[in-house]
Amino acid sequence: MLIVKKFGGTSVGTPERIMNVARRCVEDYNKGNDIVVVLSAMGKTTDDLIKLAHEVNPKPPKRELDMLMTTGEQVSVAMMGMAMDALGVRAVSLNAYQIAMHTTSTYGNARLKRIDRERILHELEDRKIVIVTGFQGINKYDDYTTLGRGGSDTTAVALAAALHADACEIYTDVDGVYTADPRIVPTARKLKEITYDEMLDLATLGAGVLHNRSVEMAKKYGVKLVVRSSLNYSEGTMVKEEVTVERMLISGVAIDKNADRVSVMGLKDRPGVAFRLFDVLAKAKINVDVILQSIGREGTKDISFTCEDEYVDEAVAVIEANKARLNYESLSCDKNVAKVSIVGAGMMSNPGVAAKMFEALYNEDININMISTSEIRVTVLINEDDCERAANAIHEAFDLGRTHAM
Repeated sequence: MLIVKKFGGTSVGTPERIMNVARRCVEDYNKGNDIVVVLSAMGKTTDDLIKLAHEVNPKPPKRELDMLMTTGEQVSVAMMGMAMDALGVRAVSLNAYQIAMHTTSTYGNARLKRIDRERILHELEDRKIVIVTGFQGINKYDDYTTLGRGGSDTTAVALAAALHADACEIYTDVDGVYTADPRIVPTARKLKEITYDEMLDLATLGAGVLHNRSVEMAKKYGVKLVVRSSLNYSEGTMVKEEVTVERMLISGVAIDKNADRVSVMGLKDRPGVAFRLFDVLAKAKINVDVILQSIGREGTKDISFTCEDEYVDEAVAVIEANKARLNYESLSCDKNVAKVSIVGAGMMSNPGVAAKMFEALYNEDININMISTSEIRVTVLINEDDCERAANAIHEAFDLGRTHAM
């Protein structure tokens, strides 16, 4: 079997944990499997590098920031290669350039385009464990790029798809996908299985256990994912197209504190206004999520939307730079907000799910600022100070702490 194993920063945060990961990989290698290991930077290395960059330049060029941040994963893979050598196993560490992991040219948030497989296949044929830097690629200029937060998950799934791997295992500091973040909701329960669509929404809406683009790619190429802990041998959670266990009304509650609200007030109430606003944001490569448009009044309307915290200042600057074109009265930004969402395929055939969620929030005296829905999710924007209380109330309202059928 060919197995791709990805380990996050906490799993390789210390020399002792690196040795632990090395032993786990060698166990499967000694059973006759081909092993490809994808690693994140050690512990909080990426955060430390970003902090270091901002001490030199408060607004570092994105190209240079990517050049700096890719060093974190190179430390991890080199250390892992040394650990495996100490265990008497042949291994080789490779970065994105050595493999040739081609991406788009968007520094800081590049997307993988294709992976050259020859070097990896050659090393596997030589019975080496191949250790690959996650989170990074190279663009058409041969510059290093990064794939955004959680990008190592995407690297692992892309490799699994390109190499036609038999399994893709994502190791983290929790032992699977839970009905909520167990650090916030003590009654959260681990799921045995979850669908791609449910996991994609949970990941997009703040569940940090998997990167949303990795789930998107896994669904596209039919890569079966297993999310498990690097610290124990529990079975973990399988992410796949269909699940066979009993279905719950909703699968989980997600919190996203990394969301800010931008409100554009006094826009002309005429066709094309929304297009112009979101067109300037799209050209600046700024993603938006929850969108709310007010009912027109006195010839004007207001549009509010959310975007990630790291892009909100840029979004405000882009809108201000296009004020003449957009012709609005005022612009505001609220950073003290958070998104709380419920996700579950079960809600498609069960009316009243949203009402039950809103009732839980009402009982806690929590005000809703914005609402967004799809077939399998409901998202509300609330004050950030209320989000943990909201998650616990919703989790309890849907009785997610115990196994039960719909």
